[in-house]
Amino acid sequence: MAEAPTKFPEVQGGGSLIIAWQIKGKKVLVVGGGEVAAGRILHCLNADANVTVVAPRARLNPEVAYRVAQKQVTHVDRTFEPADLDGADMVLVAVDDPAASTQIWKLCKERRIPANIADVPPECDFYFGSVHRDGPLQIMVSTNGKGPRLASLIRKFIAKQLPSDAGRAIERVGQLRVRLRQIAPRPEDGPKRMAWMTKVSDAYPFDEICGLSDEDIGNLLRFYPAGKVPSLEELKAMRSSPPAEKLDVFDGSFGFSVGA
Repeated sequence: MAEAPTKFPEVQGGGSLIIAWQIKGKKVLVVGGGEVAAGRILHCLNADANVTVVAPRARLNPEVAYRVAQKQVTHVDRTFEPADLDGADMVLVAVDDPAASTQIWKLCKERRIPANIADVPPECDFYFGSVHRDGPLQIMVSTNGKGPRLASLIRKFIAKQLPSDAGRAIERVGQLRVRLRQIAPRPEDGPKRMAWMTKVSDAYPFDEICGLSDEDIGNLLRFYPAGKVPSLEELKAMRSSPPAEKLDVFDGSFGFSVGA
């Protein structure tokens, strides 16, 4: 008897686990000071890492030299030494010396420090993809080290399809989530919070979410206890209405009555 067709996704081997790696406050060691190193450094600074660059000053490209001059990174003015790995949480190698790169990679393996050796996929614990950034929004396209140029082209294509204000809309939703957690902080509130935030995200278009003011967000939160989301017209009509503490009777129109 033939087996019933599965409803589960097929496994596609050969990929990478794409995650958002939180390296805020972590020590990232960058070996090298050229163009590739400059890109790696910027990615890490954008993620609020503490970056140390090991490279002779004479080999720093203008961007890396600028980061050093602005004290955005710590600079060690010499070639790599094994002691540079002390305390490192991540190592990024970008030097034109395959033998030296491999030696650093082996030292990282011994110490179990995640490392990326530029242009040598077999000596990488992780890859850098092509990233689109718009405020809190980050989209990475990875080809698993097989086609960096194609990854860049695909990333640009995806970026063109996004609303121009996507990042700003996400920022406003993030502010709403923070305020929601303040009024419903308990772990058991989690499912209700998530369900309500889903309703909000589905209720309004991107451009309207961008236009929500602090007052609008406050008014929107007044609907949370009932698990409802007002229409955009209702929300706009509530602007400059009395504060929530004066509205004590729920009547189903705007979530509350206008008081006694």
